[in-house]
Amino acid sequence: MTLQIPSDFELGVATAAWQIEGDLAGRGRSIWDDFAEIPGAIVDGATGDPACDHVHRLEEDLDLLAWLAVDAYRFSFSWPRVMPTGSGPTSPEGLGFYDRLVDGLLERGITPVATLYHWDLPSLLESAGGWPARDTAYRFADYAQVVAERFADRVDRWATLNEPWCSAFLGYCSGTFAPGRSDAGDSLAAIYHLILGHGLAVERLRAAQARNVGIVLNLIPVVADDLSMEPVVRHIDGLQNRIVLDLLAGRGVPSDLRESCASVTDWAFVRDEDTPVLPAPIDWLGENYYTIYRVAPVGEADADAIGQETAAIPACPPMRFAPREPLTDMGWEILPSGLESALRMATDALPGVPLWVCENGAAIPEVTDETGIHDQVRTDYVRDHLEVLVRMREKGFDIRGYYVWSLLDNLEWASGWTKKFGIVRVDPATGERTVKDSARWYRSLIAERG
Repeated sequence: MTLQIPSDFELGVATAAWQIEGDLAGRGRSIWDDFAEIPGAIVDGATGDPACDHVHRLEEDLDLLAWLAVDAYRFSFSWPRVMPTGSGPTSPEGLGFYDRLVDGLLERGITPVATLYHWDLPSLLESAGGWPARDTAYRFADYAQVVAERFADRVDRWATLNEPWCSAFLGYCSGTFAPGRSDAGDSLAAIYHLILGHGLAVERLRAAQARNVGIVLNLIPVVADDLSMEPVVRHIDGLQNRIVLDLLAGRGVPSDLRESCASVTDWAFVRDEDTPVLPAPIDWLGENYYTIYRVAPVGEADADAIGQETAAIPACPPMRFAPREPLTDMGWEILPSGLESALRMATDALPGVPLWVCENGAAIPEVTDETGIHDQVRTDYVRDHLEVLVRMREKGFDIRGYYVWSLLDNLEWASGWTKKFGIVRVDPATGERTVKDSARWYRSLIAERG
């Protein structure tokens, strides 16, 4: 079947600062630098330096993007590269790097799409309380203003946050990701303050004349085969999806979550004065989709799916995750139809807001021989999810574009170099880039579109 991509459908690739940039000497420390120093926290002992050495290989990576002929490149600003301590003075060198990145994209005819926060909170702000502390939201707004005033004339689309669920619940509830804290109440304060920070940042971005302001979520459909699990499905859906969507829509914290999480928080961090700030109008919404949550009664041991752990769910009722094959190397169930469920969820909660799929891809086994790096499963994964989007567009859904995760093999957070998402291989020892079959396929798809 030939994949017929509409001519006005944007195709791009995505990365994140801490996972690729390297050059720790050129920026302040982040929570991931601190986390990487905890023995065993990152499975292979990898650190953020040199990562993919993107800072020093910028021209090479820009040329890779030009070779792919993508419409857009989604990258993230590193908060500690711009503001080494998280507030106060900015770094001329850090801002200069992003000048070169943005200008290099524009020179190659590629649209810059920027994320302000992709999980790299400056260490000093974490020491002051991190996202569970209300002040962090205001420091984030200050940072957003600095970046917007510098780049609003050149960046076409802005995301305030990437996957606030991960920052809040993997970082502050399960403790298995940076900053490595385990307090359910703190995680709920964190998710609230992240969305407060988003609302405050939207105001600053608009004041600086930034255009096309939005946020990127990881909405995950929650399903169960056993009807007795419906209350569990509702609880997990509330924490994974509804709490953020309801805050963005101006509905506040869902009442059922206030009750089901009363054992871990009194919700004192929720303030009436935030009511007009949280639902700041957005121009677009991004969805990062990889899998679904399939939950089941307690029985056999949990499947080994990264990020799917009951410890990340405040006030978690008895349950287990039970993904079905086929699985990726992350242990995630491959289910392209779940992407439609996630986007319907977004459309129902925030009607009229255009959608982009800002991350989608797979860590999978690869075969390397003298003819190249063969990763047909990844190509099939991308094709199958794009087919879902094409069908949804035909049904009338306002879906504007799609970004493969990721351009490069990179530091997969706590998995280090052990999980490969890139359509371009990066040798961790040398930094050498090698194009995979999936990149050649994607390049052809872009060339043949419309």
